[in-house]
Amino acid sequence: MKPRLLPLGDSAWTVEFGRAIDAAINARVMGLADRVAAVQQNDPLMAGVTDVVPTFRSLTVHFDPWAGDAAALGRQLLSMAQEGQQTSVQGRQWRLPVCFDEDFAPDLARVCELKQLSRAEVMDQLLGARFRVYMLGFQPGFPYMGGLPPALVTPRLPSPRQKVPAKSVAIALDMCSVYPWESPGGWNLLGRTPVVLFDPVHAAQPAMLAAGDEVQWTEVDRTTHDRLAREIANGLPRETFLKESAA
Repeated sequence: MKPRLLPLGDSAWTVEFGRAIDAAINARVMGLADRVAAVQQNDPLMAGVTDVVPTFRSLTVHFDPWAGDAAALGRQLLSMAQEGQQTSVQGRQWRLPVCFDEDFAPDLARVCELKQLSRAEVMDQLLGARFRVYMLGFQPGFPYMGGLPPALVTPRLPSPRQKVPAKSVAIALDMCSVYPWESPGGWNLLGRTPVVLFDPVHAAQPAMLAAGDEVQWTEVDRTTHDRLAREIANGLPRETFLKESAA
């Protein structure tokens, strides 16, 4: 599909690359995001850009409509998108802990029943997968991660919960995610991580994960989960969970 330029009100353009959740399409999204970032400081047409938001299959560029020529900006974005550059920047690779204790995993039995798998098989499938962060949304720091094994593709709950505990690891359809905050939600809860995915203390990047990152889960018991939670609260660096650090 050729890129399409779509207006989003009078202060944003959306460049759409496709209509599916696909790693190659997302790479084109990230490639355009990288190019915008690279030229933003020196290109007069980009001077009014205020935010760049990647999604599964499109990039939205917000701008100050009084700071430049919106139509010219749109034409330039489309031209850059048509060059088809994929991102050359490797996302960070994270190895994040998850605890499957029963009170952390209220929907694990449901998934086992629906998929005709044992508890151990579901856990092994989740732990063996490598997830790609396609985008953040729904709430600050909430990562939409593709890469869920086909054997675990599961519908949402028939009725959403009014309260999902913060840091719950969850799946729905072919996605995996973590609820950074307590909130309503209809995803299947399979475990919990002690990791804080959104922290305003990190002013430059309060969200721990970013589009293009990769995540692998590693199982920890309840004692280790609770210890890590205390250490994180006391300032354990995020970088501890980067793959090269966790190895």
